[in-house]
Amino acid sequence: MTLRSTPVRHPNRRQAAGLLGAALLAGAGRARAQAAWQPGERITYLIGVAPGGTVDLYARGIRDQLEALKLVNGQSVLAENRVGAGGAIALQALAQHAGNGHWLGTFHTGAIAGAVTGLIKADVRQFPPVAMLVEETSVVAVRADSALRSAGDLVSALRANPGSLRIAVAPALGQNTHLAIAKPLKAAGVAIDRLTIAPFRSSGESMTALMGGHVDGVAATAPVVVPLVQAGRVRMLASAAAERGTGPLAELRTWREQGVAADYVSYNGVMLAPRATPEQQRFWEAALRRVAQSPEWTALVEKSGNKAIFRGRDESLAYFEAEWKATTELAAELGLAAK
Repeated sequence: MTLRSTPVRHPNRRQAAGLLGAALLAGAGRARAQAAWQPGERITYLIGVAPGGTVDLYARGIRDQLEALKLVNGQSVLAENRVGAGGAIALQALAQHAGNGHWLGTFHTGAIAGAVTGLIKADVRQFPPVAMLVEETSVVAVRADSALRSAGDLVSALRANPGSLRIAVAPALGQNTHLAIAKPLKAAGVAIDRLTIAPFRSSGESMTALMGGHVDGVAATAPVVVPLVQAGRVRMLASAAAERGTGPLAELRTWREQGVAADYVSYNGVMLAPRATPEQQRFWEAALRRVAQSPEWTALVEKSGNKAIFRGRDESLAYFEAEWKATTELAAELGLAAK
């Protein structure tokens, strides 16, 4: 019996290159799949303010949607308030988990303001922001029985005697709610270095102080103010937004509409611990994008009068850098820059 060999056909160079390329792509795909990060244990979401304010409200709303939409690989999300030092306590706790993607923190314009003015003794630039989900409107409010009925009335009273009214802000001097009233008052010609500003741990506590008659006015973000406005107990005087809002803020005139050429907008979102890996950042950016697309999340934000948005990690980082520069300049103008 004669055995006949079957000739082996070797691929030409072009075929060989194609096979090699396919193998490399397949290998790269497997490597990416292996490198993809997802939670493998409970997630802890640190909130740097006391319960009752907008930062706490939105952080817990994000937590709820992450779990409800099953975006965390079957893990639970613990929302934990770490209050103190204008948010620095929460940042210090987050820093202890550098490189651990199971730890989240609240990203907020107030943290930038606090760091620039020296109130937060932590370098917030170490914490990568991965998403911004809320554009917040800051308002000035008084009790419904107050003689102040407009931004003009407030400006007139403070021009005549800058220290005559006690104004509550949170969670500390030099942070976003303080800057949101100081900036327009400065533009209106008020001696802002002579104002009587009372800091509280959260805007919820500021509103309690207002209703108890311990302060004359409050600068706060809209969600904690609107319910008391709707109950007829509080009057809003002005919005610091660049343009008029919607829903419960549709009838509230901005500072600009009342003749004061100034505005101040805050953003709320999520940041990670220092040295978070690119894979961890990509995971949380994608998960939070899903949160931002949730009708329940949008309803929560819009009910408060604020605007639901989504800006991913690149846009968030660009905003962070631009806001750091702008806030540094504003703090210097207001005499609030860190010494």
